[in-house]
Amino acid sequence: MLKRLILLALPLLALTGCNKVPDDAPPTVASVDIQRYQGKWFEIASFPASFQEGCTATTAEYSLRDDGKVNVVNSCHIGSPSGKEKVAEATARLDPDQPNGSRLLVSFFPLIEGNYWILALDPDYRWSLVGSPDRKYLWILSRTPTLEAATYADIVARAQALGFDTAKLQKTVQPG
Repeated sequence: MLKRLILLALPLLALTGCNKVPDDAPPTVASVDIQRYQGKWFEIASFPASFQEGCTATTAEYSLRDDGKVNVVNSCHIGSPSGKEKVAEATARLDPDQPNGSRLLVSFFPLIEGNYWILALDPDYRWSLVGSPDRKYLWILSRTPTLEAATYADIVARAQALGFDTAKLQKTVQPG
């Protein structure tokens, strides 16, 4: 019985370390107005992640809650923009070590949080570069399903300057 409990707990213990911050973590933006950040974002590109395998037409929607936390609804369509929809819901809260809105702790499962760091943000909140401090995850998000080539290239250059291996970026298929 004890052996079974340990085996069940091991993955949870491994994931609780997801919010550890390495010494060489990239800097985040100076501040984020969460009111302006809420709403729908389209994934333009990302590092491949097992939890997004087969996803196209990926979006994220953020909405503020009365308690100051943020509701997160990620959705995608499997295989093609007209494929079966997959939805994942989470809750985010401001990182108490950086309460300026640029670092969020996101939880899709109770007691397990992952880092959601806003590394670059358009002054008009038209696009965002989001990653994890360990550089394993990276997303380029936009308020529209596409970005101009020059804007995309600029965001990729910013990610590279922050130490991300941008050769791993894969563009996300969006409708249209």
